[in-house]
Amino acid sequence: MPEQPAESEPLRVYQHFREVFGGQPRTGGARARRRVRERSGGEPFTPGRDPRPLGDAIDGLTSQLGWSAPLSQHELLASWSTLAGEEIAQHSEPIGVEHGVLQVRCESTAWATQLRLLRADLVTRILDRYPDAGVESIRFQGPDAPTWKRGPRSIPGRGPRDTYG
Repeated sequence: MPEQPAESEPLRVYQHFREVFGGQPRTGGARARRRVRERSGGEPFTPGRDPRPLGDAIDGLTSQLGWSAPLSQHELLASWSTLAGEEIAQHSEPIGVEHGVLQVRCESTAWATQLRLLRADLVTRILDRYPDAGVESIRFQGPDAPTWKRGPRSIPGRGPRDTYG
């Protein structure tokens, strides 16, 4: 029985690359007898391994992890000036979104009242630009009133009631 000559290294590498990169598999020899395994797509040089844009990968990750609503809410808060307009943004500040209600603190009670009249228009803009934010309504708050309950000069008792008259 005659022996088969040993393959040279360059020939073996060439044939291996030809198999990997879609060439015809060689016939004969030990490799032809092996069962061809199914490719899972996780191996190099297989279809579906092309690079994707980074934005697509991040979008897939955020939807997979359930981050799309919180990210959309934070984007809404960051772009309040373009959403509401420069003048409104100068006199109001979004605080956060709680249970579908956007909380907005206003500079004065007059601004809070005026913005309550524009609520429907602002909610429509928010739903058009940020549908994943989950905002259903807006609550406009006036400025926080000062309190005399705490501080370096607070005393127990009736308080400053008799100083305004």
